Amino acid sequence: MITLEALYRLMGLLTGAAAVLNLGDRSNPHRIWNATFWALWSISFLFGTYLPDIVNGGVILAMVAVATARGIRPSRSESTTAAERSASAAKWGNRLFLPALAIPAFTLLANATIGRIRIGGTLLVDPKQITLVSLGLATLVALALGYWMLKPPVRAPFVEARRLLDSVGWAAMLPQLLAALGAVFAAAGVGKVVSAIAASWIPAGAPFLAVSAYTVGMALLTVLMGNAFAAFPVMTLGIGIPLLVTGMHGNATIIAAIGMLSGFCGTLMTPMAANFNLVPVALLDLSDRYAVIRVQLPTALILLAVNTVILYLFAFPL
Repeated sequence: MITLEALYRLMGLLTGAAAVLNLGDRSNPHRIWNATFWALWSISFLFGTYLPDIVNGGVILAMVAVATARGIRPSRSESTTAAERSASAAKWGNRLFLPALAIPAFTLLANATIGRIRIGGTLLVDPKQITLVSLGLATLVALALGYWMLKPPVRAPFVEARRLLDSVGWAAMLPQLLAALGAVFAAAGVGKVVSAIAASWIPAGAPFLAVSAYTVGMALLTVLMGNAFAAFPVMTLGIGIPLLVTGMHGNATIIAAIGMLSGFCGTLMTPMAANFNLVPVALLDLSDRYAVIRVQLPTALILLAVNTVILYLFAFPL
């Protein structure tokens, strides 16, 4: 059965390759520190399931120490020249987007099919992880398509992955760390504290204020945590369920869906969401680190207002 462990192994190989390539790049004075950071992360991916919790914690603390003491510095060397990139763009045009577009297309296809496949009576994929496994398989399909189209050197994906990881630096870890933080917050009872604060500050008979507290709170907590999935259990346990579902008899499905969408509005506005807002900056070699956020900010605020109105109008009985 294919589980998330298979994806962890792939990520371990990728970050391990970044460590090896950094170690061999004598043009980068930070190569040892870069290699150490990515090697530690590779250990976490490859062996974290089998290591004691205290050892995993030590690996994370060592990564924090490396990032704090020296940071991650990208190499100035490039795998291709500007002339080569221009020639490739002129040859392929918009077809260069095909590998990237193949990822969502194949993810949807795999998500709808592989969950039914059985081998010897056993499901091929863990039913709880079909979407993530489908995304991992789609990425491999896109990689194969890129090889077939562009015929790059075998090591090109690893070289470019290393360049991207070095450009993003320690922020590449944020999605994992923040998702874990959300689980810690929920287990620590932060939702109950939020509920008590909301109940004391939101006056009775003010449903729009309660709705706004939930949607805007989801966005703001996502801005702070960088991950709507981490903010969701805190805000839903704190405001969504006690105030909107139980107190106002709202439709739990609509409230949860619009709550997540409101959190995604926060994702568009924060550098903490590194995979959305910092990776594109590195990919496009933009000089302004916050260029993506500046462009997304108006859209995020408008959508947040729209989500609030939709939730208020459609989640509650007439």
